[in-house]
Amino acid sequence: MIVVSNASPLVGLASIRQLDLLKQLYGKVHIPEAVWREVVINGAGQPGSTEVENAGWIKRHQVANTRLVQSLLQYLDEGESEAIALAVELRAELLIIDERLGRDTARHFGLNFTGLIGLRETA
Repeated sequence: MIVVSNASPLVGLASIRQLDLLKQLYGKVHIPEAVWREVVINGAGQPGSTEVENAGWIKRHQVANTRLVQSLLQYLDEGESEAIALAVELRAELLIIDERLGRDTARHFGLNFTGLIGLRETA
């Protein structure tokens, strides 16, 4: 199963020491570079930073469709925009995203999505 995540679910799970739940559920999670920067670089010292950096099962990707990202940036932040674009590119079976506007946009692209609460219910 191909799963892409935005930053907030990673940080949320890490803050309650449950980041490995994603590994247990999906084996591997894909994130775009913008999410990596948001969590690991800009969030240095915050929950999720070290955990995401050291998680070999979290795979970073450079998004190829920069035009789509630029279009999405009109409404969403960089992490959400790249996460949606990456999910489209990888034909992900699931996008993990919490923000309402991001979820509405994911729905527009026909992406299946869940948020942090949905993950906890799955586990």
